[in-house]
Amino acid sequence: MSALPSALPPAARRPIRELPDELISQIAAGEVVERPASVVRELLDNALDAGARQVTVRLAAGGVRLISVEDDGQGLPRDELPLALRRHATSKIASLGDLETVGTMGFRGEALAAINAIAELSLLSRAAGADGAFALDGRTGELRPVARATGTTVEVRELFFATPARRKFLKTDATELAHCIEAVRRHALARPEVGFAVWHEGKLIEQWRAAEAREPRLADTLGDEFVAQSVAVEHAAGPVRVTGRAGIPDAARSRADQQFFYVNGRFVRDKVLAHAVRSAYEDVLHGQRQPVYALYLEIDPARVDVNVHPTKIEVRFRDGREVHQAVRQAIENALAAPRAGDATAVPAEPFFKPRSAPVVPAWSQPSMHFAAERGLGDAAAMWPSERREPLAASSPVTAPGTAEAFPAVAFAQPAARPAPPADDQAWPLGRALAQLQGIYILAENSQGLVIVDMHAAHERIVYERLKTQLDGAAIASQPLLIPATFAATPQEVATAEACAAVLPALGLEITPFSPRTLAVRAVPGTLADGDPVELARSVLAELAQHDASTVVQRAQNELLSTMACHGAVRANRRLTIDEMNALLRQMEATERSDQCNHGRPTWRQLSVRELDSLFMRGR
Repeated sequence: MSALPSALPPAARRPIRELPDELISQIAAGEVVERPASVVRELLDNALDAGARQVTVRLAAGGVRLISVEDDGQGLPRDELPLALRRHATSKIASLGDLETVGTMGFRGEALAAINAIAELSLLSRAAGADGAFALDGRTGELRPVARATGTTVEVRELFFATPARRKFLKTDATELAHCIEAVRRHALARPEVGFAVWHEGKLIEQWRAAEAREPRLADTLGDEFVAQSVAVEHAAGPVRVTGRAGIPDAARSRADQQFFYVNGRFVRDKVLAHAVRSAYEDVLHGQRQPVYALYLEIDPARVDVNVHPTKIEVRFRDGREVHQAVRQAIENALAAPRAGDATAVPAEPFFKPRSAPVVPAWSQPSMHFAAERGLGDAAAMWPSERREPLAASSPVTAPGTAEAFPAVAFAQPAARPAPPADDQAWPLGRALAQLQGIYILAENSQGLVIVDMHAAHERIVYERLKTQLDGAAIASQPLLIPATFAATPQEVATAEACAAVLPALGLEITPFSPRTLAVRAVPGTLADGDPVELARSVLAELAQHDASTVVQRAQNELLSTMACHGAVRANRRLTIDEMNALLRQMEATERSDQCNHGRPTWRQLSVRELDSLFMRGR
């Protein structure tokens, strides 16, 4: 077996020379045009920038044979048509200042030239107030008069005919068509005032009519179910404003296929935004489920850089931490309100109405006594003594018919015991009827039957109370007897030095031990039993990109969640009707009470009509 040569022979040197314009355009096209949907996206950007109110997209063979985008915008004058197909020719920016404050969808001036380099392109346009329309052939440059109303039509035929190798990478026509429809859908979600129609092989397959508000467009585009299973988001923090709708945890999906985020009307995929959304949901989502949302972020164009990627789908924020906090706070606030009130918004009509309503005895609301003494006792060490709320002790409460008493720790002591309201809708989760298998509470409201997982519900109540007591308290720092050192990466060392003033606010003290080693000298007192190195690495990684306080808060919440789980009422614990009703009332007043600490639902509603259908009543 012959030995390998010690060195490869040098390659023959080629002289440096300028590339021809056609090859330059084809290289640029490889960055801009990945598939037919890329062409649709670029042409829609131009149509919307032209002020179009109606856009029609016509496709053949999934967009490979034909892509035609027709709009009723302001059009192009005759003498600007040839210029529109040249590289880096645009009307949207003229200086560096314009580039730093881009307010249009397109601005690079390379899309039409790139498309023309790899396909047969023709441009038909009539400017507002012009006597007639003209058509430009992208290959020959021939300009001829045609008949057309004000606006522009761009026709792209035989995509990638000049680069057959790229054409082999395309999927089936059905797959490419689906991507094209998705590209139109993303624009439709951002511009409800514009009508969109998609035709394929001469058949209308999608249409979204112009709407005066965003809500009808969301329902028309994503379905009524999305609107019904989402909550409105409205939040402003300094220069950042976040609006839209965020799906409730129950509507989460196994795939991230219904996540739409827009920055100043532009659909983007950004790690800062995605992380902010995920961190807002992490306290209410179960497992690896993916939330659904359509969110719109408005920010000063000077504070965001859209010139990051040729496809313009990525952005870079001047202050990513500011945006991260605003998005996270917006979604957390929207999800915080319990949705129990929605259960009685529209009373359900049964197929057969009962002759008389059942008589429910009046009851008074007692203070809620459950097994949380140990959990609250452990939590008392988490905040300074001056911030501790006194835990009111009372005598043990013994449920009628049982010899077991609840521990003497009360969550709340109401000043007066309210009488039951005359209207059942004042109690969205209804009146308790019974306890099933020592696990579930059965209650009746105006809609029908409510089933409550009592352990999961009380676990969330205890958890939220512990978080409320801990919120606002300064994070106490506990010095380590022996500093924990670890070999750090250059980025971790740089982040620790740059954020030396931020770390103490998180209860951490991280200092350089050597040029390549960091020492953790203090950690938050609530996390003293954890791994200080792992915590430090996580915080430094988050500080490099996002808001590192989420790491500390997540770790604290995990501890509080464990305590709440142990402090909540257990299964097989027999409760009285008054105790069940008290739990229902606390659920109605507790934030995020629709899910437990692990993201599982705490209650379910069965309407009278659903119950009737189980027994085939009315058929």
